[in-house]
Amino acid sequence: MLPEIKEITSINTREEFERVAMEVFRFQARHCAPYANYLELLEVDGDAIKSVDEIPFMPIEFFKSHTVYCAEKEPEKIFTSSSTGSDTPSKHRVAQLADYEECFFAAFNRFYGEKPIYALLPCYLEREGSSLVYMADRLIARYGGGFYLNDYERLIADMAADPREKILLGVSYALWDLAEIYAPRLTNTIVMETGGMKGRREEISKSRLHEILCGGLGVEQIHSEYGMAELMSQAYSYGRGVFMTPPWMSVRIRDINDSFTTMPAGRSGGVDIIDLGNLYSCAFIETQDMGKMLDDGRFELSGRIDRSQIRGCNLLIQ
Repeated sequence: MLPEIKEITSINTREEFERVAMEVFRFQARHCAPYANYLELLEVDGDAIKSVDEIPFMPIEFFKSHTVYCAEKEPEKIFTSSSTGSDTPSKHRVAQLADYEECFFAAFNRFYGEKPIYALLPCYLEREGSSLVYMADRLIARYGGGFYLNDYERLIADMAADPREKILLGVSYALWDLAEIYAPRLTNTIVMETGGMKGRREEISKSRLHEILCGGLGVEQIHSEYGMAELMSQAYSYGRGVFMTPPWMSVRIRDINDSFTTMPAGRSGGVDIIDLGNLYSCAFIETQDMGKMLDDGRFELSGRIDRSQIRGCNLLIQ
């Protein structure tokens, strides 16, 4: 029997995480058909898995080619990834939007508390099915702020009129435009980028982008949000591209030439994610992102694995 989502977001220790992760794995190994078939192809007996370290991760591409879903009822929402050209978008079927809201509110509050969100997300607002837009919309409804498509002057004025500490959440190219064209000197503001040039600006390293944004917006650090359509939870960075996960989410780095080998801290490889919020899809995902673990359990991202398909707004090389 699966745990309730409130139990998931109440996890505080590694022992609790591992216990719940094993419960979720046993359920999904039986009831999530694409994952069960993948385990069969690997000749992995789910009942023989005794620890989290032994759990195989399902390639994220399955969200494009298969119905990764194991709830008895129809999903309340299907979130889709942004796509580029002929790239097929991923589809994440969410059984209950309340579960998604529980995950992102709990993670956001853990790292940032109750801060208003000023969202500059044009490439996401211009399409249907964005989980990021849904998250931002719910955060704005609860904590204040607003959405701004291309009206930079209104954004600057509204933020200046708000005396509270606030978050400017933006896609990379839009923040770059704001910093370059208007160069506002923001006060009492956390600038958070969520990746993505989407062909609007040249691809540059994230460190160079953050340097441009700090200079143009008058802030010392650029925070980051790391999420995707295939996940219910998000990781956050307070600066320098170093990410932290909430306790119900875990990252490991794999050898890109051997998916079953974990890389030690400091060594680059493919990013694998356990998101226990993914109760009714698959919680064990092998992404196409590159990164490395730090000694303290945080992680850094370093772009996309070669030969992988581009994920639209989320592409940002280091």
